[in-house]
Amino acid sequence: MNLLGKVAMWVELLSSGEGKQRVLIGRELAWRVRELESINTLTEVEFSVFSQFGDDGIIQWLIHRLPGISETFVEFGVGCYQEANTRFLLLNDNWSGLVMDSSKRNVDAIKRDRISVLYDLQSKCARVTAENVDQLMLEHGFEGDIGLLHIDIDGNDYWVWNGLTVVSPTIVIVEYNSVFGVERPITVPYDPNFTRGRYMNQYFGASLLAFCDLAQSKGYDFVGSNSAGNNAYFIRSDLAHGLKPLTAAEGYVVSKFVDSRDAKGRLNHLRGKQRLAALRGAPVVNTRTGAEEQL
Repeated sequence: MNLLGKVAMWVELLSSGEGKQRVLIGRELAWRVRELESINTLTEVEFSVFSQFGDDGIIQWLIHRLPGISETFVEFGVGCYQEANTRFLLLNDNWSGLVMDSSKRNVDAIKRDRISVLYDLQSKCARVTAENVDQLMLEHGFEGDIGLLHIDIDGNDYWVWNGLTVVSPTIVIVEYNSVFGVERPITVPYDPNFTRGRYMNQYFGASLLAFCDLAQSKGYDFVGSNSAGNNAYFIRSDLAHGLKPLTAAEGYVVSKFVDSRDAKGRLNHLRGKQRLAALRGAPVVNTRTGAEEQL
């Protein structure tokens, strides 16, 4: 075995060992949050094993409040799947799933990962759009009831969920744009080739209110956001089992990310109202009227 082969072998072994330790710790945390019958906000049950923020804990608490939930998931925009909101579901709960990303390099890395052999995980390289989302689901055997759907594609998230008709998830997680505020039901205009990057990297996705309106039209209740202020949680109303529905204003959390970039792509760390100022004049669509407006 050459040097590169040996290095790759040791990296895999170390990663595997670390992953097992993280799952064991996460399992203990999951048992603890399951014991909480009622909570005031989703942030009380947060913990992170593989999720970027505390979403692993929120998901564990929710799935054990929803008896009979289908043990299947779909997640869009997973990168190389080392940091994702469904990886712990796969490894700890043995759910089956489909993950998609627009980067071939990322998807190739997922296919090389041992989890693609040891677990029922399908991966697909695709740019998910409002036009192809249903077909992508059907091609991979997902139709009707599924347990969890997570949409995080930094752009057409609202339009993709709006266009999705062939699956009926119990839990839907969507990334909202906190910088858009809580008062306006707005989204970026639909462009199947949308890429994040304009307006200092702050121009993407939709407001929480736009998602709450869409969720209600599809028969979902909004039950809260994570503490990072980027992921919103929706539960199918007929399966909510007493989970308290919230208004957008009640569940809105302001994000504190400082991921803005200047014209040369360098981080410039805009904070607070500076982020909204960077968006002045940007076109958005009012999802209630269909009219194009400006920020």
